[in-house]
Amino acid sequence: MVCIEEFELMTTGNQHTADAAPPMPNTYRQGAGCLFVAQSLGPSYPSRPLTPLEPMPTTPSLSDFFAYRFAPGIVNHCLQSATRSMKQGCPEETILACLLHDIGMNLMMVNHGWWSAQLVEPYVAEKVSWAIRYHQALRFYPDPSVGYEYPEMYRRIFGENYVPPPYIEAAYTYARKHPWYMEARLITLHDDYSFDPTAKVSIEPFTDIIGRHFKQPKVGLGYDIGPAAHMWRSLIYADYPL
Repeated sequence: MVCIEEFELMTTGNQHTADAAPPMPNTYRQGAGCLFVAQSLGPSYPSRPLTPLEPMPTTPSLSDFFAYRFAPGIVNHCLQSATRSMKQGCPEETILACLLHDIGMNLMMVNHGWWSAQLVEPYVAEKVSWAIRYHQALRFYPDPSVGYEYPEMYRRIFGENYVPPPYIEAAYTYARKHPWYMEARLITLHDDYSFDPTAKVSIEPFTDIIGRHFKQPKVGLGYDIGPAAHMWRSLIYADYPL
């Protein structure tokens, strides 16, 4: 995620100590992305069997990935988050950041904030990718000034006295002092309350915002020469063995 109780999936079953490593219960590691393994995103988004992928358009757009590649649970959550931010009157770039904040989970669950930011970095304003990158770390730290509390879900997953890894703490410390701190914090605020699998949401309300703030390559996402093109191609050709 992350959200949608995704950390529950990542942090149960494969725990080990330095003295003993129990057998792996799965044939895949739990940090793998949702497009590549049939895994649950928590009780609200149960596991679905992998199905054949739909062909992508020859010049795929961001909306095409929402339609044909991103996992349904992630699509639902991201659209809810963006819808919430739009209803709250957030700036368009904040709405876009909410729309894109978890899409990296299709590739990798672990460090999803960094993966999501890297996916979109060449195509959005620096402030947008920065906010997406650091929202993951900020989720572990409350901010009463905007009404963000430590997620109850995290207490259930990690335990009452959980301390995040040093790299998460370092990212939070850096982001907290940054001029764009509130951009990332607003993602966590709209992220934390956007997990209703029955919500009726659509990409349509965000089409104009995408058009104004997402630099769509003329040749299609994944076929440009940008530094993240290979990541989009990995989503397009997810069934290819090499």
